[in-house]
Amino acid sequence: MGPFLERLLRCFPDEPAIEPDYPKIIPEPYSGLLAHDHHMTVALERHHGYPVEVTILQSRISGEEYHRRIVLTTRGSSKVVLYGLVRLQLSLVPREAREEILEEKKPLGRVLIERSVLRRVEHMALLRFSSRPVDMARFELSGPCQLYGRLAYLHCDDKPAIELLEVVRP
Repeated sequence: MGPFLERLLRCFPDEPAIEPDYPKIIPEPYSGLLAHDHHMTVALERHHGYPVEVTILQSRISGEEYHRRIVLTTRGSSKVVLYGLVRLQLSLVPREAREEILEEKKPLGRVLIERSVLRRVEHMALLRFSSRPVDMARFELSGPCQLYGRLAYLHCDDKPAIELLEVVRP
């Protein structure tokens, strides 16, 4: 899993390094939020009981790749429930969905679901790492803690179109 994570981090050179371990099992509620082959948008909305909204912290297009660093918050709140890095192959996403993704107004999962894009989520690995100062600021944490996340591919029409690092709120 090292190269997968390293490739995502290289898309954002100012993102501090993550030194994770890759446990086979993680505690609840993290396991229920991360160890599945579904969109995080759906899992987070079910868990928190509210729709989630996306805030794009940074994005750029490099050739046929679109990269974005995001946080998801519960609707009507500033509470960050997920931090993520996205690397998307533009040519592998249908045009209408691609255009809506590039508008940067909706979570990626919601766009793909609403546009009925044939997709499959491939959960690659769970990860655990110690919070970094940037994580403590993003999640408004009072002190260091363990963070849990996952690495995943989203396949569009059976092609690995999107790479994701998704870290949930502790």
